Amino acid sequence: MNTERYTGIFYNEGKFSPVEDILAIEVALAIAVNGIPFTVTMQTPGNESDLVRGLLFSENIFRSITDHPVIDITGRNEEGFITSVNVLIPPHLVLKDFAGTRNVISASSCGICGKTSLDETETERVLNKEVLDPSLVTEMFDQVGNQQKAFKQSGGTHAAGAFTIDGELLSVQEDIGRHNAVDKVIGFLINNNLLDKVKCLTVSGRISYEIVTKAKAASIPFLAAVSAPSTLAVDQAEEAGISLMAFCRNKKLTVYSNAGQVLNAQDGMVTGPVNSEWHVEKFK
Repeated sequence: MNTERYTGIFYNEGKFSPVEDILAIEVALAIAVNGIPFTVTMQTPGNESDLVRGLLFSENIFRSITDHPVIDITGRNEEGFITSVNVLIPPHLVLKDFAGTRNVISASSCGICGKTSLDETETERVLNKEVLDPSLVTEMFDQVGNQQKAFKQSGGTHAAGAFTIDGELLSVQEDIGRHNAVDKVIGFLINNNLLDKVKCLTVSGRISYEIVTKAKAASIPFLAAVSAPSTLAVDQAEEAGISLMAFCRNKKLTVYSNAGQVLNAQDGMVTGPVNSEWHVEKFK
């Protein structure tokens, strides 16, 4: 269960009335690695193993996709929700010293909270030979929307979806935080040996720098969002070899980086870098 019923007082045109709403649950999850505190992230209960695996992967703490760490539950609250875990990883597989760099609270809406600098991930530029048909993007968001059970109940959760180049759905994950939803998707793909099949990642809301770095860490060449990207996200995506698509609504979208990887079925291939002087028009 990732939603709960709450009562409130509804005001409309000068009148008050009692109302009962369904809200998304938010719980703090403390993550330790080999007994050393790593971070506290605010998250929606459920799929904690996927969240932890994806977070450690995208943060370049533990990158192996063949070794499976033991995730011990070390705490629960009165409602039974998991509040703390300890991840057991052989020390030689822990890729960097994280102590003191992210051991503070990370808000569900901010994937970079707790960091001391904008670290570049050590992964190389995403290599890709595939071309994405933009007409599939609308279908991708439709598929994700059909599985957003928590959002339909509460209106308070984000979703991320993973797809093949042909638009086949591999995973949908929901969470109160956009970054957590992405980490849950990446963790699910790793845990189910599907990471090599994913080519496109969709996210609800906007695309920020942190979302791009997570897609880059997972070598996902296409990234699509319902809302706007930030300038830093576009710059990072261009450098990473990722085609960033935003404002994906009503069968329209805007490609902001690496447009040559996106095929316009009517007008042919769009080529050339996206910069301040040249922009891809929204597909009609």
